Amino acid sequence: MPAEVKKEIELEIAHVLFLDIVGYSKLSVNEQHARVDELNRIVRASEQFQKAEAANRILKIPTGDGMALVFYKSPEEPAQCAFEISRVLKDNQRLQVRMGIHSGPVSGVVDVNERTNVAGAGINLAQRVMNCGDAGHILLSKHVAEDLEEYEQWRPLLHNLGSCEVKHGVRVSVVNLYTDQVGNPQLPKKFQTLKKRRARMRWAAMTAALVALAAIVAGIAMFSRYRVQSRMAASEKSLAVLPFENRSRDPDNAYFADGIQDEILTRLSKIADLKVISRTSTQHYKSAPENLPEIARQLGVAHVLEGGVQKSGDAVRVNVQLIKAANDSHLWADTFDRKLTDIFSVESEVAKAIADQLRAKLTGREEQVIAAKPTDNPEAYDAYLRGLAYTLKTGNSPANSLGAQKYLREAVRLDPKFALSWALLSYVDANGYLTTLLQPTVALREEARQAAETALTLEPNLGEALHAKGYYHYACLKDYDTAVRYFEQARQLLPNSSRIPMSLAFLERRRGQWDRSESHFDEAERLDPRNVYLLTQHAISYISLRRFPEALRKLDQILDITPDDVDTIMVKARIAQAEGDLPRASALLAPLHPAADDTLALRTQVYQATLERRPAQIIARLKEILAKPDPALGYFNGEVRFWLGWAQEVAGDHAAAQESWRQARSELESFLKEQPENYFLIEDLALINMGLGDKAAAFKLIERAMAANPIEKDALVGRLPIDILARIAARMGEPTRAIAALQKLLSLPYSGPVGVPLTPALLRLDPMFDPLRNDPRFQKLVASAAPNTEDK
Repeated sequence: MPAEVKKEIELEIAHVLFLDIVGYSKLSVNEQHARVDELNRIVRASEQFQKAEAANRILKIPTGDGMALVFYKSPEEPAQCAFEISRVLKDNQRLQVRMGIHSGPVSGVVDVNERTNVAGAGINLAQRVMNCGDAGHILLSKHVAEDLEEYEQWRPLLHNLGSCEVKHGVRVSVVNLYTDQVGNPQLPKKFQTLKKRRARMRWAAMTAALVALAAIVAGIAMFSRYRVQSRMAASEKSLAVLPFENRSRDPDNAYFADGIQDEILTRLSKIADLKVISRTSTQHYKSAPENLPEIARQLGVAHVLEGGVQKSGDAVRVNVQLIKAANDSHLWADTFDRKLTDIFSVESEVAKAIADQLRAKLTGREEQVIAAKPTDNPEAYDAYLRGLAYTLKTGNSPANSLGAQKYLREAVRLDPKFALSWALLSYVDANGYLTTLLQPTVALREEARQAAETALTLEPNLGEALHAKGYYHYACLKDYDTAVRYFEQARQLLPNSSRIPMSLAFLERRRGQWDRSESHFDEAERLDPRNVYLLTQHAISYISLRRFPEALRKLDQILDITPDDVDTIMVKARIAQAEGDLPRASALLAPLHPAADDTLALRTQVYQATLERRPAQIIARLKEILAKPDPALGYFNGEVRFWLGWAQEVAGDHAAAQESWRQARSELESFLKEQPENYFLIEDLALINMGLGDKAAAFKLIERAMAANPIEKDALVGRLPIDILARIAARMGEPTRAIAALQKLLSLPYSGPVGVPLTPALLRLDPMFDPLRNDPRFQKLVASAAPNTEDK
């Protein structure tokens, strides 16, 4: 069970030094422990560390391949500490370390065993800054460098590197900190690669220009009439709203800039005469990019809105400019200085001005909608924007769902008549219930219902409220006909929202209407062409249908938008596993180190280790996670303990496996009382009882899982219990039952335990099916070709 909380660490701005050991994953387990111990000794010997520790103003957080040090006094502390560590490591060829520093918000808890669990943008960005460097580098975020520039002694040591792309396509400005004796003056490999790529692009551009010129001269008569058509391809009433720049001194105000951008975009998107690209497609771009014509071409729009937000106390300044992308000319620009209580007037004025500039026709209802004031309470609106910011993050995680839920609950507490916040809270709850990003309790489902109904009662014609009510019926009740009715009503009020067709795509997929689902995915992608989550879900449909080449093409689209995205690479690795190409899967997975809350990524790595039958390294990683379980993950911690037991079983340590499974069963049974319909939890318990040899309990639980999520209601994961049944029957001495289940599964689409359906290649590799190896019926299945599958 998760450890009892002893004290909470309040959210505050901290100065984080993130360290990791280069080449850690290639070391043996013993060597890994030895290097971490050595790094610990060096860190603790640092004078700066000892000073902060003596003042009780430092947190030290182990990260597996290194650690994070959280200082609270000034940005000089982590910089000085990094210098002292670097000086000791200068001639140490055995222990190669890289470091990253950032200042940002950090919060968490300390449990009764004095174990610290913290999180926040301060830690995340420090790690991403560090990831831009190599052994010996001390890299700083631009924010930290600007703070250090105020101190004369640091200025000569700061060397600007430019921007580096990190997870989800985010670009961070990085500064290298070094002297002749400390740090690493070499340009990091990531920046060397970028430099070479730019040089190649310049040569390629020159060559392409010459070729293009020749082609134009040769064929000008043939193509002249098409040039006019090409210019007209993007509607003059089309628009993309790029991320607004946070111009506040406090980086923690980024949520506010994001929120203002999204609110302006949302108002514009409710004008049917405009084509407005969803935020999820624009958020990967910079606030003021240099290549506007190319971005407009990628998004299929004629105009771009740029902006910036500066917030100081209750004063807000918003700058916006509307640009015609083809010639980069400014059509309109304005600056608005307002009090926080009057921010809605800015959002309305900007939307109305842009509609006027693009000569969009507004109905009377649309004029009312874009002028609407969702709340009179500025504190409630601030809480709503904070919650909204969590929903706009690219990564789906329990932390993001909990963050959104926390602030949206606060918003409706401060203003119970805030319909827009009620609607978003309902959506967050319902989505968390379906995906188990939030613990799927009866209470959570009830909150989703009440929030949706409250939003609709307050504003019956609010598109977001109608969508939330539909999503509740889809996600929590599997009442698909009612959900469709609400979605279609919402579509009339949200003509540019990709969320409506995307929700319909999800719903039809659960119904088993795969062609209809794909049509909705295509519609959503026309509205939102660079939405990574949408593209990923479309790829998941192809994977469930075993249409792996099409899935890979969709995933490559994502990597064009967010190169090196960990989640996308994980999905590609799962396809390689399903195709039986373990070396390719291993090559994709080797550089990745998913966090404990990245559940599917962790499952993928565990599955790879068991398919390869080399579980030693993953056993160590799972033990490390379970040594400091994250309470926010709820029942998933027990699932991790099941995987640990299975990895131990594959390793031949039967006694350790039994102990892990006993602990897992004890943990998960306590969660089942609050989550009686959580079929994922029930399936975990079925597998655990299989491991413990309790055949009757295992089969009873899998029957319960089938009843909780019948195939008739869920063609995507409703067949997962049959997959689990086949595994249990194989291990429990019922080969005929196992093979009958496998024969059925191989001809049908579904999403399996690690996100892919069973294939003949997986049957050949998966140790769970070892008891069937000598059965001719099983051998025939293994030898068969995996078909592309559709529900019949």
